[in-house]
Amino acid sequence: MMCDCAECSSGTSGGQQKLIPTTDAEVRRRCDLGAVVLPYINERISELEAGKGKVLTMLLTRFEIVTPGGLLARPILTSLFKNPMYYNDKPYPFNTKTSPIEAIHCSDHFQSIYTQLLCGLYQRHDVTRIQAVYASNLVWAVSFLEHHYDELCHDISSGTLSPKITDPSLRATIINTFMDHPDTVLSDFVKRECSGGNWAGILKRIWPKTKLLQTVVTGSMAPYIPILNHYSGGLPLVSLIYASSECDLGYNLNPICDPYHISYTLMPNLVYFEFIPLNVDTFGPNVETVDLANVVVGQEYELVVTTYNGLFRYRLGDVLCATGFYNSTPQFKIMRRTNVVLSIDVEKTTEVELQGAIDKASEMLKPFDILILDYTSNASINKLPGHYVIYLELMSNNNNNQQNGLGPQVLEQCCLAMENALGLVYRVARRDDFIGPLEILVVSNGTFEKLKDHAISRGVCMNQFKMPRCVQLVSMLELLDSRVVSAHFSPSAPRST
Repeated sequence: MMCDCAECSSGTSGGQQKLIPTTDAEVRRRCDLGAVVLPYINERISELEAGKGKVLTMLLTRFEIVTPGGLLARPILTSLFKNPMYYNDKPYPFNTKTSPIEAIHCSDHFQSIYTQLLCGLYQRHDVTRIQAVYASNLVWAVSFLEHHYDELCHDISSGTLSPKITDPSLRATIINTFMDHPDTVLSDFVKRECSGGNWAGILKRIWPKTKLLQTVVTGSMAPYIPILNHYSGGLPLVSLIYASSECDLGYNLNPICDPYHISYTLMPNLVYFEFIPLNVDTFGPNVETVDLANVVVGQEYELVVTTYNGLFRYRLGDVLCATGFYNSTPQFKIMRRTNVVLSIDVEKTTEVELQGAIDKASEMLKPFDILILDYTSNASINKLPGHYVIYLELMSNNNNNQQNGLGPQVLEQCCLAMENALGLVYRVARRDDFIGPLEILVVSNGTFEKLKDHAISRGVCMNQFKMPRCVQLVSMLELLDSRVVSAHFSPSAPRST
């Protein structure tokens, strides 16, 4: 097999980036997916007619590097966005963008997202769909708007472009396309909407014809569903494609479903699938797999793929649960990563269990109009017995006051509620003092943005970044600990039955 370039994995799930061999044919095959899946949305939402309306993108690329052997290496999304099949709109009438391709290709993240938002504001009445790769990217873009709307409004009202936009081709394209005259009506509207402190439904208010948000909200992105519902006023959240850095895997054939119940139909023409049942020793010398035709509904499996690019029986690290069939093709829900767990004693807490505990805390904070903006965790053994540490960034529904008068007793009860939501083995170990009380550390506003910036500085592509739900890297823990504003422990042991 001739390898045309190497794709960089995100490195955020397993902790290390990998270089994955790929070919130009595989990149073209991935670009073709857009032409296949977008009509499914049109079937469900009639207003999204071909050739009508535009998509407001929040898409980013990274610098490319050359390996010592002379091979071009870049994130898969950068390969896709720089492929002419992606940015030529003519074959894809459902995919006309508000932004010129120079905005997406600009590798400076500030300039890229600033100009994509600026283009979207100028065309606010044309936008019918808002797109980001991951839900976390979309949340970040709204946060960016919150912090920079004054600059954007100045550009619109003056008909000039910020001097911070220094990329020559990008600057020339934006000025020639949009900066022909000042628009004080638009700038006054945007400033009025953004300065009032009410960000509930902000996306729908600024882009009133928007019908959906297209972004990944499954797996580790599920925690962002409530905050996206808050920002969008309840617009549908659509996850179309199940893909990884290594390959594309399947489609969501019911795109306007409840985002908590998304199942993907795996497509046997994309890769060869095998499945390791999780009720067997998955690391023994004789691991037995089943093929796509023999999976059992309700059973959890680890996914194994053999790809066109030469990966042979490659363990992706995703755990899937078979949920049903589309005709005779199995459908799966993404459950978790195989290697993301918290453990102090003999207990093993999965990402799904941790998310369930976070959901319990979210329910307790609702009466106070508080949302959990983001979270991560650590199994701390700095003191014995070791205990779970949960880092939370909170946001008020009504204003920017993070804790909104929230008393420490409420957060202590959140600790206990989270412990009661964890597994029996954990709760018994807590009762017997093999594990210490769960601790919530509330961090200051912007902490998870700093955490993302830190990961990007270490080479992670922003488009592919997924917030790690368990942090072990010392530098990340130091950053989190430096921004703690309050600490709260579970006041008693959880129930043990």
